[in-house]
Order: sequence, then structure tokens, then C-alpha cells
Amino acid sequence: MSTPLARRDDRDDRGTVVVSGLASDAHTWNLVYLQLVIEELGYHVVNLGPCVPDDVLVDACRRIDPALVVIGSVNGHGRTDGLRAITRLRACPELAATPMVIGGKLTVSDENVGHHARALVAAGFDAVFPDQASDAADFTAFVTSLPPVAQPVLSAGRPR
Repeated sequence: MSTPLARRDDRDDRGTVVVSGLASDAHTWNLVYLQLVIEELGYHVVNLGPCVPDDVLVDACRRIDPALVVIGSVNGHGRTDGLRAITRLRACPELAATPMVIGGKLTVSDENVGHHARALVAAGFDAVFPDQASDAADFTAFVTSLPPVAQPVLSAGRPR
């Protein structure tokens, strides 16, 4: 029996998560689904959408300084595009400690899923959620295990 997710209004803001597709992946609904799940877990989400070039992903993550980066793949090129993207992301010192995950259809074949997942982890992803070997509960367990990120306190007007 599954337990309902906590409503965003009932939780503190845990930080900002960047959700993104990869350069060759034009699918959108998976990213919308991820955004909704992550928002239900108490995070603010910046959804970059599909067909995100690597440099746009890197620049957005550097600017946003997210608590987590989530990359979704549906077209079967998650391994290839993901390896290239994580290499670029991890090359930025300010993103070195940022948790980053990838999930979905990693290859056009369902063979060697574990091997491909291990290659993605070795390249720098903190977790991999292949559609053939994981489910939404695995992903939400990972996200809820992350510590909340302190957000800067913003104020308007003159200091008192």
C-alpha cells in the first residue's frame, strides 16, 4: 500500500531542483510528471523542458545552484547524452557536490541495463533510475533522503 506524498503547502521549501531533458530527447510529459512529483516532495522546480543543449543545462545549473539535478530520458539515448552532459556538469567546480540523477530509457535496447547504469554512476551521476529496473518509489526515496538546502533569505525594502 502506498502512502500519499506530503503536500507542498505542508512542508518547508527544501530547495530548488532543475529538471531537464537531454539534447536529443523531445519528450515532455515525463518531465512534467517529474516536476509534479518533486514539487509534492517540497521542492521548487525549474523545468528546462525537452531538447536542452548541454551548454544551456550547464549554464542554468550554474546560475540556479540547485539542490538536485534530475534528467529524464524517453528516446533511448539517455546513456549517450547523459554521459556527455554529466561530464560537462561535473567539470564545473560549483556543481561538484550537487546531487545529480538520470532516469528513463537509457538505451534503445533493454539489454545490459545494469552495465549502462553503472557506467553513468561511474561518470558522475549519484543515482540512475532505468525504466526497466526502477520505479517511482525508488526515485522518491532517493529525493526524500536528501537533506534540505538552506535558501537565502530575501527581503524587500529597507533593513530595520
